[in-house]
Amino acid sequence: MSNENYINKESCGVGALLYSPANSGKLIKQIRNQKIKPPYSAALCLEDAIADSAIDEAENCIYGVLDELAEISKDSDIYIPPVFIRVRNQFQIMKIFRNSGENFRFVKGFILPKYSTESADNYNAAMIEVNSYSLNRKIYMMPILESDDIISIVTRTKALVKLKESIDIMKKYVLNVRVGGNDFCRAYGLRRNMNETIYDIGVVNSCLMDILNVFSCDYVVSAPVWEYFDTKTDDGWKKGLERELRKDILNGFIGKTAIHPSQVPVINEMLKVTRQDYEDACSVANWNNKDYGVEKSTVSKRMNEVKCHEKWAGKILTLAEIYGIRDD
Repeated sequence: MSNENYINKESCGVGALLYSPANSGKLIKQIRNQKIKPPYSAALCLEDAIADSAIDEAENCIYGVLDELAEISKDSDIYIPPVFIRVRNQFQIMKIFRNSGENFRFVKGFILPKYSTESADNYNAAMIEVNSYSLNRKIYMMPILESDDIISIVTRTKALVKLKESIDIMKKYVLNVRVGGNDFCRAYGLRRNMNETIYDIGVVNSCLMDILNVFSCDYVVSAPVWEYFDTKTDDGWKKGLERELRKDILNGFIGKTAIHPSQVPVINEMLKVTRQDYEDACSVANWNNKDYGVEKSTVSKRMNEVKCHEKWAGKILTLAEIYGIRDD
């Protein structure tokens, strides 16, 4: 199994991916005001967040956003997040690339919704084509796994294996694999409350674990969206998000879709590594015990085993570099 993408800094650095409808205009205001502390990434959505009748308008808004980013970029003190476009279909990929002109340099890649056994080949072909015109850099893809054949246990294993084959073909362009948690809940007519996590929904938890089983050894897999955000009167949403993030990280997800700016600092704080994890990761990465492959941790509370924990250590050190370290 390859370690390359799993501890790749760019893949881990997507982190909190803040979604915004492409025609809302909110992203530019947030970037100009610099109210969101980096790091974070941004997604302009042309799919579920946009009415069918507003697609042309939303596409034109994207070109306007890129024009404004070109203007904002003249101020070196302003943080411009990596921008991704969530398309509706494969045809929008080349269309947006061509119509954006040189301002496409602000787009890091495309988010591919409902990446399924039926749509994978078309999406892959579009991404290969757009990269054939991009001579200076890779244009990345982030497929979203959310199709019905993944939801059903009857078809899930076969579908995931086939999807892994399709994604492996595009591995050098795949920045993250993403999951549609709300789509999984929709299929069963379920929804978690603020004091529950998506892992408490057994049928959805089963689906998420199978996706991680197939993909997380070779790819960064990002966790599903948390639906609750700043209410100004109650911080239960924040405690719930922290609770779910702990389970995200424990199970192997890295990063999370955000739907409100207030969620970004919470996600970033939870992506920081603990002091003990950092020190143990440094110990494993710089192993100098020639006689043993195992020794006690820096605080003598657990065991470090170089062969077992090498991959874990690489991930921890990468996350520490991006997000920092917090006290245990």
